[in-house]
Amino acid sequence: MLKHLNVCTKLSFFVAVSLIAFSANAQTTADEIAKYREMIADGNPSELYEAAGEELWKKPSGPKNATLEKCNLGLGPGVIKGAAAQLPRYFPDTNTVQDLESRLITCMSALQGISAQEIIDAPFQRGLKKDMDAIVAYVVTYSKALKVNVSTKHPKEKEAYELGKRAFYFEGGPMDFSCATCHGSTGKRIRMQDLPNLMTQAGAAAGWGSWPAYRVSSGQFWTMGLRLNDCYRQQRFPFPIYGSELLTALSMYMAVNANGGVIQTPGLKR
Repeated sequence: MLKHLNVCTKLSFFVAVSLIAFSANAQTTADEIAKYREMIADGNPSELYEAAGEELWKKPSGPKNATLEKCNLGLGPGVIKGAAAQLPRYFPDTNTVQDLESRLITCMSALQGISAQEIIDAPFQRGLKKDMDAIVAYVVTYSKALKVNVSTKHPKEKEAYELGKRAFYFEGGPMDFSCATCHGSTGKRIRMQDLPNLMTQAGAAAGWGSWPAYRVSSGQFWTMGLRLNDCYRQQRFPFPIYGSELLTALSMYMAVNANGGVIQTPGLKR
């Protein structure tokens, strides 16, 4: 018993020393994580989702047996080059501001006859949401290395930005968390994950510009909708409705703050 206790004591000491070393070398750790991401970037599994998304984009589907090749993401029917770099944006046909996922819901519903509610209600990573993951991966690839260029010229775009800002600072839940709790100042981190300050252009560019992404730890491709859903889970908030005005507004707030930053999606996360 004493022998095992002695081993545990030594182990506890080792852990304590390791934690001190980790704290003292936080920047070194972040650098190593960056090297790791760079090392595996050439084999980003997002490419598999992109390929599946291209097939779904061009495949006749739904009750109308139609493709998504006439989907207007803001630059004209079927134009996807650079479209994600300018989303969210105001769309006259829906008279509202939409992000990529809510706009794709509109296209899938209008062009293919797929129930919008069925897409909204589908569980993440399954069924229609799994198809959405792939289509998003395909579309955002055509904005990679371009600069974020999201407009606030239309009154509804300005309104969406202000709503997103209010949502970003709104505190609630059992611990009075808000988005700003984690992403409202510079230098914060959770475990080994640096938390970008989304109130700054550089931080917003790093955050908004690297999602959607493939998460190595979960072996899944995460859209921004799922990313924000998980943020609310960690805040102990009720889950937001997929494709809702709230999620679009938060995306608008991040995207506008990120204007001028370079898009690195599909990204690769731990």
